[in-house]
Amino acid sequence: MKKTTSIATAAVLLLILIGIGVSQKSKNKSAKAIAASVYLHEEGHVHGTTYHITYEAPNGKSLQTEYEAEFKQFDLSLSTFEPQSIISRINKNDSNVKIDNNFRTVFEEGEKVSAASGGAFDMTVAPLVNAWGFGFDKKDHVTESQVKEIMKHVGYQKVKIEGDHLIKSDPAIMLDASAIAKGYSSDVVARLLEKHGVKNYMVEIGGECVVKGHNQEGKNWTIGITKPVDDSTQQQNELQQIIEMSHGGLATSGNYRQFYYKNGKKFAHTIDPHTGHPVNHSLLSATIYAPTCMEADAYATACMVLGIDKAMSLIEAHPELEGYFIFSDANNKYDVKFTSGFKNMIKNNP
Repeated sequence: MKKTTSIATAAVLLLILIGIGVSQKSKNKSAKAIAASVYLHEEGHVHGTTYHITYEAPNGKSLQTEYEAEFKQFDLSLSTFEPQSIISRINKNDSNVKIDNNFRTVFEEGEKVSAASGGAFDMTVAPLVNAWGFGFDKKDHVTESQVKEIMKHVGYQKVKIEGDHLIKSDPAIMLDASAIAKGYSSDVVARLLEKHGVKNYMVEIGGECVVKGHNQEGKNWTIGITKPVDDSTQQQNELQQIIEMSHGGLATSGNYRQFYYKNGKKFAHTIDPHTGHPVNHSLLSATIYAPTCMEADAYATACMVLGIDKAMSLIEAHPELEGYFIFSDANNKYDVKFTSGFKNMIKNNP
């Protein structure tokens, strides 16, 4: 874990890349004025990925201990890799488990996005994700008959909250919040920062980010969207586009990071809940802007399931959302489409 308490920070790699400017405070300012304007950049590992957080700290005080405590509570609620988490116990049909506020918030938002996207986003897709080798309980192979059997236990309408409990219509149903959880975790940190009086910040967890205010140069936060080059090592990060933001959440979903080849065929990690199979269409990545990072995260996943045309229609139907889509054209070359509101966020070509 690394913590830098100067007001100068380097660019941070997301799935997207966050460019942070460098500034130098005048030496003749009072110590009090300097302390009040210190930007901290802190980073580490969480939720099986990395985080990078930059914020104007009140009186120069770090809040890392506080938000890392939130991370631990978050994992105890929504991590399928934590055996004693609420979601893991629900998947094991533990009748004594009660949901907490983190679980309730994510589940209820997930329900909204599921309904809005016609089921393209679906937290009950967990057994399919596992079967295809991308989940918390990986399998070596899957047959068509297995897919058909698993599909009997998939469907967001088959689960609901009653009081402090999640009710499943079928005990074989399992949940996976990975397509929305990192976005919500970014929102949780943002909420904590604001509680402590922070007015300017950028929070990024595993490529999902939420920003407010301005960076240490007094300008909007700049974010780069990477080209969707097949690269499971996550080492290739050529920029496709640079945008500016002063508030809201941004998330990118794509099939160019998590995939594998078997018998010469590519299998991507995005699973279509309607077919039970990995998606196979021209949409390569979807970057979604939303009021919260949780919403952006979920809608980005839904868009990757739907494909370019339906994804554009979905985002344009919601005025609070904006989208930027990279897809493969008829000649297998990169092309882009974006909503009219997203155009206003574009800064320049890299």
